[in-house]
Amino acid sequence: MIHRPTVAGLFPPPGYAHAVVVEPSHHLAFMAGAVPLDGGGGLVGAGDLVAQTRQALTNLRTALRAVGSDLSQVLSSTVYVVASTSEDLGRAWGIACDSGFASPPHASTLLGVACLGYPDQLVEISAMAAIP
Repeated sequence: MIHRPTVAGLFPPPGYAHAVVVEPSHHLAFMAGAVPLDGGGGLVGAGDLVAQTRQALTNLRTALRAVGSDLSQVLSSTVYVVASTSEDLGRAWGIACDSGFASPPHASTLLGVACLGYPDQLVEISAMAAIP
């Protein structure tokens, strides 16, 4: 069983859980950062935060399926966004939430960073998921 508590006495988080507890009967998958590259290695959506976030989520879904999981089994994630404003961070998080990424809520961290590994890359999403 997986428990996703919101902790009493802490500010209610917008779209994520304060913690996730996994009983030992589950297998876990630690996913590498999903990036906005197509199958040929080309960047999708140069300069477009929305397109890159969607592609990173598409790639995360594909990788999760390959190990027998899906977005609903994500336990923890880190979303990296090349951004200097909370508005840009919020846009990326909103796209992720609209995709079903945060349903059910999981433990997550959203970070603004100066740069990522590929030229013109704006988003990367790493995750840990249960394999049902």
